[in-house]
Amino acid sequence: MDHGGHAGLAASSAALVLLLVVLPSLGLAAYLFGAGREQRAQGWSPWRTAAFAVGVGLICAAMLPPIAPWAHGDLRGHMVQHLLLGMFAPIGLALGAPGTLLLRQVPVATARAITALLATPPLRILIHPITAALLDIGGMYVLYLTPLYALSQGNGAVHVLLHVHFVLSGYLFTWSIAGPDPAPHRPGMGLRLAVLFLATAAHAMLGKIMYGYGYPRGVAASRAEVEAAAQWMYYGGDLAELLLAAAFFALWFRRRAGLPELLAGRATAAN
Repeated sequence: MDHGGHAGLAASSAALVLLLVVLPSLGLAAYLFGAGREQRAQGWSPWRTAAFAVGVGLICAAMLPPIAPWAHGDLRGHMVQHLLLGMFAPIGLALGAPGTLLLRQVPVATARAITALLATPPLRILIHPITAALLDIGGMYVLYLTPLYALSQGNGAVHVLLHVHFVLSGYLFTWSIAGPDPAPHRPGMGLRLAVLFLATAAHAMLGKIMYGYGYPRGVAASRAEVEAAAQWMYYGGDLAELLLAAAFFALWFRRRAGLPELLAGRATAAN
């Protein structure tokens, strides 16, 4: 690799540390501050706090040694990093209910403005489970079945955007399916369950395609390495989607039982 390549790699690595280590850590600090205030005021579940902290911890772990260097030079390491960033960490973040915490902390007028913004047509489309699934699972098909993954290996900007996309699309999909935060005009539980099942099947199918046909192509990886990475995707994805399904059904059963949501206080006023 030439000097320009080394410089580009260093710049992309620094950007990723800033975006996916420093900023999430600051977000966790803000979350802990808000959760402490809320606990003193009207109560806040320590399980929510623990879930959010685990989500941030998984993001940081994926972007630091030993996983980050392994992911840079090995497709198997990349897949482990992908699973942490795009599937496991978003479950913790969403179950932490950061939106509910935010709505409780800000003035009522601000909370109403946030809720109204989520109800606008563009954002209603963006946060719909079908859109979220297309961005998340569909994005994986584009990444691994086209030359995009090979491009990301040599292009620092694409490399950074790819990792940020993992986190954002994974969080959006998780939140749209089983997030406890309030969302105006959220589709019913039946549609969300159907999207979850279809997304799970599509993810499993992608793992099989990668294993059977040697995708992604155009990368310096042996067939055995590609097959092992596909197995990480298949079985790791199954575990993450099982956890997401468990969160979904827990939310569903709580609603059917008539138990109160964690939406009291200013969040309720915002609606």
